[in-house]
Amino acid sequence: MSLIEVQRVGALVTVQDRGRPGYAHLGVGRSGAADRTAHDAANRLVGNDPSAATLEVTLGGLRIRAADTATLAVTGARVPLSLKGIAFPAYSTLHLRAGDVLTLGVPADGLRSYLAVRGGIDVPPVLGSRATDTLAGLGPEPVRAGDRLPIGRARSAWPATELAPPPPEHTGPVVLRIRIGPRHTMFDADALRVLTGEPWTVTPDANRVGARLTGPRPLVRSDTRELPSEGMVPGSLQVPSSGFPVLFLADHPVTGGYPVIAVVTDVDLPAAAQLRPGDVVRFSAAQRR
Repeated sequence: MSLIEVQRVGALVTVQDRGRPGYAHLGVGRSGAADRTAHDAANRLVGNDPSAATLEVTLGGLRIRAADTATLAVTGARVPLSLKGIAFPAYSTLHLRAGDVLTLGVPADGLRSYLAVRGGIDVPPVLGSRATDTLAGLGPEPVRAGDRLPIGRARSAWPATELAPPPPEHTGPVVLRIRIGPRHTMFDADALRVLTGEPWTVTPDANRVGARLTGPRPLVRSDTRELPSEGMVPGSLQVPSSGFPVLFLADHPVTGGYPVIAVVTDVDLPAAAQLRPGDVVRFSAAQRR
């Protein structure tokens, strides 16, 4: 069996795929890659099936060794890549021989990178998925130095696609489009103007579950009645008693008791997944079709 050996990890490395949908009624969220667009792009570059598991690398710092020949690609947050001491660009296909070492540096922009290996990371699935759900504690443990990760056979025919362009680098605030509601009527008349008119900053209290935001002033509720728990989706902007919203990400809880003032559109969830502490966000109401 082919393997990749993990020599070093950074802040957090987990195995991720496209998640385990369909279990919310059991209290299990979808989880999966926080930036699914980058995850899918990495799989395309190595000729994998989209369902193949990748490594989600938070803030770089990963170093792996190929125990056999292997084809890899790294997408998402742009990290410096070093293979046998030679720099390589992200969003390209890399061919490693047995014993070759690939090192991921720290990204200057973005938070999460995705390393795909042709054939996929072949850890045992749980409820049909190899994804690590950090909130529910499902799936494999976070990757550690010394782990030997088997390579599977979740590959398709060559050639792999060459159309996996990296997203543009952002030089100012990240603009996320939102759908208003479902509980916007529980806030005063000024709350939506504050939400969409003021900048918000990602706090250090951010992980795969969600990111707490802070701004110039809180969102004030006009209806303070207790809200029964209701279903949550990725991108929900839940507003706790502090008045400062929490942006739910891949490992969000399936229910919540605080009102959701708006939801980030699906197309902007990859950008939300790349937010790092200190990044500035602006919300824009999406045009209705």
